[in-house]
Amino acid sequence: MNYIWKQSGWPHFRWQSERLINKLSRARFLQGKLLSKVQSLGLDHSEESRSEILIEEAVKTSAIEGQCLDRESVRSSVARKLGLPIPGLKATDKNADGLIDIMLNATDNYKKTLTAKRLKSWQAALFPTGFSGLSKILVGKWRGDRAMQVVSGPVGRQKVHFEAPPAAMVSSEMSNFIKWWEKDSKKLDGLLRAAVAHFYFVTIHPFEDGNGRIARVLTDMALAQDENLSKRYYSLSARIMAEREAYYNILEKCQKGSLNITEWLLWFLECYCRAIDYSEGAISKVLQKAAFWQKHAQTILNKNQRKVINRLLDAGKGGFIGGLSTRKYVSITKVSRATAYRDITDLLKKKILIRHKSKGRSVSYELIFPEI
Repeated sequence: MNYIWKQSGWPHFRWQSERLINKLSRARFLQGKLLSKVQSLGLDHSEESRSEILIEEAVKTSAIEGQCLDRESVRSSVARKLGLPIPGLKATDKNADGLIDIMLNATDNYKKTLTAKRLKSWQAALFPTGFSGLSKILVGKWRGDRAMQVVSGPVGRQKVHFEAPPAAMVSSEMSNFIKWWEKDSKKLDGLLRAAVAHFYFVTIHPFEDGNGRIARVLTDMALAQDENLSKRYYSLSARIMAEREAYYNILEKCQKGSLNITEWLLWFLECYCRAIDYSEGAISKVLQKAAFWQKHAQTILNKNQRKVINRLLDAGKGGFIGGLSTRKYVSITKVSRATAYRDITDLLKKKILIRHKSKGRSVSYELIFPEI
């Protein structure tokens, strides 16, 4: 297979600017509109609002690779890293901690130089035990001699979607990538630079595992440099997860094509626009959540009550189908029915829950969302 990295002229990518201009203009318009809204609402000074985007990004970027992180453990990790109140939250786990560490390192320190050492430290943070699942992998080092292939299907009938450059090329390829990132790419439009960086890095596939997550962290770093802002108010990973099949298909198509990556850039810009469109709803939830916890900052709640409240806040106003019942409270928290009833009664007294007005034999409750 004549993969893109085998093409004469690699890695000097080309694209058709006239096909990108409308998509790029729309992306810039939506970006400006979102950042203006964020500033007008005061979200740019809110760590609570930032935490919700970080949680979503961490959960979804892992899910793209088939790794399911527990959202409450991620929430605990983000709260601890940002210095937010954490009483009653679940214990963190090492995988969530490592991912949050590199996401914050990339965006909080977006002006710092990108080096091989920094990239290797990110990959090491993703695999604190030195294992990926049950497999021992190289950690904090470029990958070894084994061929790096992206495959799918059962053993014996696997389909090879892509094969990365051989291990002997990785060191020089990454030197070229870092040089491009730090110098050559600065001539590009910032959004196009983020898109090219993502494609370029994931095509080299320099590590034994974690390449996709690091590619998306690099993309966030490039976007932070473009916006000159460390905080993200949209989750590109959440959008990629929603369009996971299309994401892998366009990568495969372009990695098996010529150095003309117009199709990838078009897809990336469209995905970016959809991520910002989707963020309208996400920002509303962030505002509701921040306002709720600000209002109830001094309210005494146990860990199960907090867990249920966060679940209701995540669902949004009217988003928790059928309302909260004693049975659902038991299902979420694994407490006894009697304990669930006491907790719900307490939340009613504290004016956090209200009894649903609908008629019928089953009793359900709604969260009282604060006015914004």
